[in-house]
Formats: sequence, C-alpha cells, structure tokens
Amino acid sequence: MTNYHINQAGFAENAQFVASPNFDERPLHIGTGNVDPEKNSEISLIVVHNISLPPGQYGGNGIIELFTNQLDPDEHPYYAQIHTFRVSAHFLIRRDGTLIQFVSCLNRAWHAGISNWQGRERCNDFSVGIELEGSDFEVFEPAQYQTLNNLIAAIRKAYPIQSIVGHSDIAPGRKTDPGPHFDWQQVIK
Repeated sequence: MTNYHINQAGFAENAQFVASPNFDERPLHIGTGNVDPEKNSEISLIVVHNISLPPGQYGGNGIIELFTNQLDPDEHPYYAQIHTFRVSAHFLIRRDGTLIQFVSCLNRAWHAGISNWQGRERCNDFSVGIELEGSDFEVFEPAQYQTLNNLIAAIRKAYPIQSIVGHSDIAPGRKTDPGPHFDWQQVIK
C-alpha cells in the first residue's frame, strides 16, 4: 500500500508524473472579486470521474494521449471525435491502482466543464479532479479504491476539502460518471 503526500508544489510524492499542457492558473479573484490570498488557493472539492479510451478498454495509452494532446484520430473511430478536446485531470488511477498525476493541485486542471456545486459555478476553479480508469458499466477494482482513499487522505491533509462528489453531482443531466458501479461506501469521506 502506497501512502501519498502532497508537497508544497501540489504534487503527490510517489505518483508517476506525466505533464499535461491542459491547465491554467486558478483564478485570482474568487467570490466578491477581492484579492484574498487565503481564498485564492482554496481547494475545497474533490471530483471523481471515470474514463476509458477506447471506451470500455483498459490499460492502453489513450487517456495519457488525450490529456497530453497526442491522441491519434486514425487509431480508433472514437478518437476522431475527441482528438481536438483539450482536457486534463489532476490524477488518474489505473485499474491496478497505479497513480499518475498530470497537473499540480495548485493549478486548475480542465476536468469538470460546465459545473456547479452548492451554488458555486466553474468547479475547476476550486476542485481537484481524479479520474478512475473505468466506465459506467463495470465495477471498479479494489486496488483503485485503495489508491483513491490514500490519495484523498493526502489531499485532505494539504487542502481544506469540504466535499467529495462525482462528476454527475456537479454536472447533472450532462455527466453520469463515476457511474452506477462506483461504490461510494468504499470511499473514506
């Protein structure tokens, strides 16, 4: 079992790092528009997603290629539809529990899209996005829950997390992940 620690630069020590260009700075003005250094760095939400590329297939490089803008549209028919997307997440947890980080937690990864949580729009501004390699149609692996819980514990130590939600919770009607086979009972909140 790997324990993680989020360092001051926003990286999980012991995670594999693959740099994604798909991020930017978190906003300088949150809420009233006043500059508040404490609130500017507020990371209060964890968003859990699922992803598989090609859909329903695991273990390939499709997710990494998508998050690094290297997806070949000729490799799979589905890739032709999404290869121009500019998306990322902070973390990906593979089926075997391997943790890959793409973006520092201090930066805004592009994972949530149009979203709202408890009256706050643009959840990317104040959240950490965690992708689980999976789909809405299959159960997740025990190793993924173990890594997820260890990662959540590390993120909680580093930031004032108030909620852990699914993508479907912040974009209802638009997104369904992490899906009906994700077992929230296995998540330590």
